[in-house]
Amino acid sequence: MESEFSENPPRQAPLPSRLILFDGVCVLCNGSMQFVLRHERMPTFHFAPIQSPPGRQALIAYGQAVEDWDSVVVIDDGTVYLKSDAALRIARGLKAPWSWLTILRVLPRGLRDWFYDRVARNRYRLFGRYDHCMVPGPDLRRRFLS
Repeated sequence: MESEFSENPPRQAPLPSRLILFDGVCVLCNGSMQFVLRHERMPTFHFAPIQSPPGRQALIAYGQAVEDWDSVVVIDDGTVYLKSDAALRIARGLKAPWSWLTILRVLPRGLRDWFYDRVARNRYRLFGRYDHCMVPGPDLRRRFLS
């Protein structure tokens, strides 16, 4: 007699090698992702709201907390980048002149992250908040994890 628990749990889809996790209800964050989509050198990034099941799956898979996020998260070939390091990793994949922002890497991380944190902690107050996560159009749906 087979147990009702003998079935294998459903497998989760593998994560792409270049993934940006962002706050799906943040107006600034959504605008930033739209900017990335328009200015990427090559369309290699995939995207997921942190609040989505794939976003949470990625956080767990890479040993990150799943609550209280105030940072964009970039996963690039198995390495996790947070805060200003994540923003600079994104800039690296953009067309010039936006890719030139990587020069800011010469500043100490503590200083870069201090500025990043000021904006991140006040993003809803300064830029607003959506009631729900953005739904990408059909032309971009393949780039967003769902």
